[in-house]
Amino acid sequence: HTMIGTEENPGIMVRVMSDLFKYSVSAASKMGKGVYFKVTASFLEVYNENIRDLLGSSNSSDEYLDLREDPIKGPVVAGITEVDVYTSGEIMKLLHQGNAKRSQAATAANEVSSRSHAVLQVTVENRDRAPGVVDSIKVGKLSLIDLAGSERAYKTDNTGQRLKEGANINRSLLALGNCITALADKKRQGHVPFRDSKMTRLLKDSLGGNCRTVMIANI
Repeated sequence: HTMIGTEENPGIMVRVMSDLFKYSVSAASKMGKGVYFKVTASFLEVYNENIRDLLGSSNSSDEYLDLREDPIKGPVVAGITEVDVYTSGEIMKLLHQGNAKRSQAATAANEVSSRSHAVLQVTVENRDRAPGVVDSIKVGKLSLIDLAGSERAYKTDNTGQRLKEGANINRSLLALGNCITALADKKRQGHVPFRDSKMTRLLKDSLGGNCRTVMIANI
């Protein structure tokens, strides 16, 4: 699943995470002994077409990470911090911890403008260790995305670094829109331009295939 929003919405986040853990506990009890769920979380930002780990140590927070294609897992960020979590509260704590490291700056339109897109990915692994049965593993991934808003330079009075950031924000938003348009066009079974930005490359398997996507616009 993928959820895309234009601003942080803690209420939705809390409910989604709470439901995820409730379902995991309920499903595990129904499936019987030997079945358990493992939940891990990672949090990153795409800033100027570079990927930064928002949960790493203070020393690693300034480093950019590589995005690679794994034949089984799909798009993978090499070296990203993955944290085992057991409650929705732990995920929200990680979210606030990562948000404190996000790239922000003042513009004429917003004093605390997001200069990056943030992606919180929660991976749920369902493993069945029933006696005499080969381990059966199912993996699901929930991507919750906070998009920076599109910008017009003449309205934000951006110059220099702010102008460069705005251009990269607009570029990745355009690439995301183009991918969604291509995926939604049933008549056009052609190329989907996932490689046009880091954001769309990262979300390739979270937009296509058997994924369900919900877009939330807070206006």
